[in-house]
This record gives sequence, C-alpha cells and structure tokens, in this order.
Amino acid sequence: MSVEELAKKNFEALSRNSYPGRGIVVGLSSDGNAMLQVYWIMGRSSNSRNRVFSVHGEEMRTKAFDESKLEDPSLIIYWPMRVVGRAHVVTNGDQTDTIADAMREGGEFDQALAKREFEPDAPNFTPRISAVVDLDDANAYRLSILKAADPEGNSCNRQFFHYEQARRGVGHFISTYQGDGNPLPSFAGEPLPMPLPATAEDAAELYWNALDAGNRVSLAVKSIPLDGGPSRIVVVNANSK
Repeated sequence: MSVEELAKKNFEALSRNSYPGRGIVVGLSSDGNAMLQVYWIMGRSSNSRNRVFSVHGEEMRTKAFDESKLEDPSLIIYWPMRVVGRAHVVTNGDQTDTIADAMREGGEFDQALAKREFEPDAPNFTPRISAVVDLDDANAYRLSILKAADPEGNSCNRQFFHYEQARRGVGHFISTYQGDGNPLPSFAGEPLPMPLPATAEDAAELYWNALDAGNRVSLAVKSIPLDGGPSRIVVVNANSK
C-alpha cells in the first residue's frame, strides 16, 4: 500500500470516529507551494462547545463565544498558533507559549516540552499534542505527544517525531484521543499519514466535513508559503453570530 493510499484509508477512519478530540495535521500541500497546519477542537460539555477561533495576523487564539457562559477557562482558552521568526507552532494548549518563549531565547521544540506534561484532567489525562514547522529547516516538521504513562497519571511519556522531508499532498496526524469512551482513551502509536490538498480553503472544507457534526467546535488551517511570504489562516467555527 502506497503512502497516499494509507493516507486515504486513515482519513476514512477519521471520518468514522465520533470523538478524536483535538487534532493536528501537518505536512506539504499537494501543489508543493506551502506547508499546511490543520488544527481542530471538539467538545462534549457546554463549556468546551462555547468557543471560537479568533485570528490575529499570523497567530490565533481560542475565546469564549458567549462570555457570560464561560466556566473554567484554564484548559480551553489559549493560543493554538504562534509564530517565532520563521517557525510556526501549533498545539492544543498553553504549551504553545512554552515552546514559543523557549524558541525566542534560542531553545528547541523538544527542550521546551520537557518542562510540560499531559493535562491535569483526571481520569482522562488528556495528552498535550504539539507541532512546529520551521522554514529554516527546509521542508521538515516535528510533532510531539505528551501523555500519561499509566491510568493514575503518575508519570509522563514524551514522544517526539521528526519528519525530515515533507511529501507533497501527505501530512501526519495526531489527536488527543483514539475515540469516545469513559475515560477517554489517549491517542496511541505514531502519527498517521493523512491527505492534504493544495489550499487552506480546500483543507478546511475537507477536514471540517470529516469531523462529527455533533461534536466539532472549530477548525483552522494555516498555509505557510515556502517562498517565505506571509502565512494566512482559514477558520471555520460552529458558533457564529
């Protein structure tokens, strides 16, 4: 089975998964002109669903759709996308700032995440998932998963994946969960190949339509031109005024 065929098979499995949780797909567009970062959030509680993505230039944050209904903001309000020079960071939590701050001081992606662990939301112990595209590192990209080593959350397993050469039209996918459950089962194994079209708009449509309509909350796709031009972010929010 070719990588492209495997990516199609994985995408079909994603479309049948009612609750992969938050997810990241990173890779090279099918036309080879830009790196793409796809990020989405899902939610089952009213607090989790009360969110939208808000774009600020080349960066993005989550915010409450209805401020009057916001409950605990600690794990749901953060900046999923940051830029440091030619490096573009995307994560599912406030570790975005941990990574960005370290990189501004000359540190590395892996080193920054050594300071963090999974989320303190027992019994799920939601993994922290992160990725970075650095245009100074050619077509390479990195992903990471920080997850509980045992059901009690006594220690953290830190997994890092470095893809040295992006492949046109194929990205790699990680998510917080394997699917629905109680407690929610954490993502297991290596990042999965996934298809990537040519544009951010096409990618947004592709993945938004694949996510469960009852649980999807927001999705964003950042297009990062390889020629060094400014990146742009396309957003889809379930909540809109």
